[in-house]
Amino acid sequence: MQIKNQSTISDFLFLGFSEHPEQQPLLFGLFLGMYLVTLLGNLLIILAIGSDQHLHTPMCFCLANLSFIDTCFSCTTVPKVLVDIHTAARHLPGWLPPADVLLHGTGPAG
Repeated sequence: MQIKNQSTISDFLFLGFSEHPEQQPLLFGLFLGMYLVTLLGNLLIILAIGSDQHLHTPMCFCLANLSFIDTCFSCTTVPKVLVDIHTAARHLPGWLPPADVLLHGTGPAG
């Protein structure tokens, strides 16, 4: 007879960045500003490399791909953080953190 782990995880407790409600609007604005600057910068890099024929080199191709990956990563994580800051949500669904570790490669093998 094989012994198996019988425990299940239904959700994860998300402590957030600050316990003080008066700091939430400041944090929301800070994260939103960084998010918009990141998106604008990465999209400008991609557009500049795509529109100028002189920038069609392997180094610029790699830079455009890195900008695209950074845009995708930012678009998956920062909106969730903004919603959590705005709503003061403290719980994440049980499948979300393992999916983030798998998708973003930040786990033990990442």
